[in-house]
Amino acid sequence: MKNPPTKNDIEVAHRKIKPYIHKTPILTSESINKILNTQLLFKCENFQKAGAFKMRGATNAILSLSTNELKNGVATHSSGNHAGALALAANKLGVPSYIAMPENAPQVKINAVKSYDGQITFCKATLEDREKTLNEIVAKTSAVFIHPYDDYRIITELATCAKEIYEKL
Repeated sequence: MKNPPTKNDIEVAHRKIKPYIHKTPILTSESINKILNTQLLFKCENFQKAGAFKMRGATNAILSLSTNELKNGVATHSSGNHAGALALAANKLGVPSYIAMPENAPQVKINAVKSYDGQITFCKATLEDREKTLNEIVAKTSAVFIHPYDDYRIITELATCAKEIYEKL
């Protein structure tokens, strides 16, 4: 990535995804703070839709696509959180999702993707096999590949979590 997201990029993306995500709480633990003699704060993205902060980036990435790009759906490779988030975001927006998922992915993650109507293609648990399987899916479906982490739209949206922390504190 050449340039990090700007404040404006983050604000625009946050406005765009607000209807599709939870504004998660920031909590603290008196016990942990006492043990460590500090004040720790936790942005509870485990309460986010799909159970992870990845919902922010997946939603932003899909909302950034044109109607023409969306007609064949979206695709990714992931063993868990990004897979579930992309499948849920796609489902909410009426778009098919195709996931290349390693055969050793946790069953709870597989179940989540299936519950969001994501179409899973299992592969070996290597990056090479994930990418090969993903490329086969994209060739077959013409779905748009949304990278699980190396994508400006994903990175920009993940910064909205920090934006919410800043605004709250």
